[in-house]
Amino acid sequence: MGRKAALAGWLRELDAQDVQAVLALRRDAADRRPRSLRDLADELTSAASLRAAVDGLDQACRDVLDTAVRLGDEAGVEALAERLRCNGKASRAELKRTLLQLRARALVWPSEDRLVTSPGLRLLTEEPARRITPAPRAPRRAAQDRGFADRAATTPATSTVDGVTRLVELCDWDQVACRNGVGSRELRRVAGMLRADEPRARLWVELAVEARLLAVDDGRLTPTVRSDAWRAAPPAERLAALAEAWPRMTWTPGRQRPASAEPSSSEAGDRTRLGVLERYARLGEDEAFEHRHEVVAELVWSRPAVHSRAATEAALVEAESVGLIALGASTALGRAVLAGRVAEVAGRFVPPAARTAHLRADLTAVVAGLPSRELSAVLDLVADGAEGGWRFSGASVRRALDAGHEPDALLARLASVAEHGVPPTLEHLVREVARQHGRITVTPVACCVRAADPELLREIAAHPSLARLALQPLGPTVLASARPAPETLALLRAAGYAPTASTADGTSVVERAPRRRVEPPPPPVRAVAEGWRAPLTEQELAKLAVALVERERPRPRFVLPPAHTQRMGTVRLLRDQSLVLRDSEVVLLAEALASRTSVEIAVASGPRTTVKHVITPVDHAAGNLKANCAPRGEHREFLVSHIRSVRAVTGV
Repeated sequence: MGRKAALAGWLRELDAQDVQAVLALRRDAADRRPRSLRDLADELTSAASLRAAVDGLDQACRDVLDTAVRLGDEAGVEALAERLRCNGKASRAELKRTLLQLRARALVWPSEDRLVTSPGLRLLTEEPARRITPAPRAPRRAAQDRGFADRAATTPATSTVDGVTRLVELCDWDQVACRNGVGSRELRRVAGMLRADEPRARLWVELAVEARLLAVDDGRLTPTVRSDAWRAAPPAERLAALAEAWPRMTWTPGRQRPASAEPSSSEAGDRTRLGVLERYARLGEDEAFEHRHEVVAELVWSRPAVHSRAATEAALVEAESVGLIALGASTALGRAVLAGRVAEVAGRFVPPAARTAHLRADLTAVVAGLPSRELSAVLDLVADGAEGGWRFSGASVRRALDAGHEPDALLARLASVAEHGVPPTLEHLVREVARQHGRITVTPVACCVRAADPELLREIAAHPSLARLALQPLGPTVLASARPAPETLALLRAAGYAPTASTADGTSVVERAPRRRVEPPPPPVRAVAEGWRAPLTEQELAKLAVALVERERPRPRFVLPPAHTQRMGTVRLLRDQSLVLRDSEVVLLAEALASRTSVEIAVASGPRTTVKHVITPVDHAAGNLKANCAPRGEHREFLVSHIRSVRAVTGV
């Protein structure tokens, strides 16, 4: 007998409560609604169900299961105890516990004097276990007010929202290469532009992609159509979107891989992150873990298929960066992620968007908190992002003038967002750049460089870094360039000049960088497929277990008493011989024949006439009914086929 048939046979020996316990621990098999215990055995031995069951085991259970698979037909309690050196009372108790866990999951079950392992199981490790891995020390806890964790999480949560916002804005005007993920060199470049370290920049990229704010398009990270609404939303809504996206990221935390690369099917980063969040959420109202390494050790032992030490520690760092864990405790935001109520509490972890900035005399701008989208638009127009805020420079002001903005309008926009007004140094910078701006124009006649100042043109023609343009004088105020207008503009600006573009008739051209938006990719199919059928409730599991056991239970054979058997035979004969009697009348006549009671019958005596008789049937043979007729008791015979009706009588 094969092991699958042996599993079905063992399941038949269980009562409904034990079968329900198996179904509760093997939910994937139960949710398929097996119709018999043999069907349940088929579901329990499928590759996907076995993988899910083994992934839920702790390290001790995995040690025992792996040893049992290695022993094969020789597996038994004593053989396992000998192989795993279970000589003491504690180790024996641990072996008993693990075997009960494996039996409850239908991975190992007893058969006479040995243990049978489920078919389809494979070795879990290359090296056999020498002993059962003991459980680590339970993480120590300390009393702590929950408000401490929430307040400590505000700064990292705000930083993450700000970092992802700046990343999306960066991808809006700069090309971030992403062919098979963002490579290490490109990630370092992005981290430098965002003023962050590489791990934080990687997290921001992954969060933006998972939240469907960025998508890969033509080999680069491009903002999606959802990104504009997200950037315009209040900080609380932006944080909620990122907090909900974090547990869905499937790539392994801490793994060195190109950012936003497609994760492999074997990665379980989402389960690692969710496991960390759930473990901290089980703390009491006013408790915190004292030591992080104890929590990591417990998770690695309890779910080794999901948690490795490096990945779990990296997931903890990520959770702290998003504001889900702080000071060794789960924050209200972390608990809300598990409960699906992030929008209700996200506002407590980020300040309201700032609408003004402090413009300082050293040509920098500082914002207290997260800038609103309007404030960011003004500062990004005239300044470059720098450590701790923005920095104004001649190049950044020229960029705004190149986009067609007038100096007075720029100063007015800056004044509208300045807390203490525009400092004189910044106003002087804008005026000075505007005075030089447009002294040179580039006209695409393949192409010409024009200026009202002949001395300036002679200086440009002799500039060593512009030799590639091969500039030739066409007149006192015109130079001919051998390069197209866009390249000529770029080289002149790189040399420190501030040229503008114009059409052939001299009309100024306002340069505007095109904004690309792409549709975000659809959600993974797995997220849709998992919810196609609702999981069974506890009551439904109990009903399913009872139904499976009852269906397999042998039914006793019911033997009719002789009198009842004879009566049923008479009913069948009378029904076959009568063409007009109803079933109830046939039964009534058979009852009268068996009990020698009187009935009234109507017998056909012509085409449309009947004669009624009150009779006591005494015999039935060859289609004739023999009876005694009332009131004189004379003996007569009636053809059953001629009887048209039968009715019960009383008082006869």
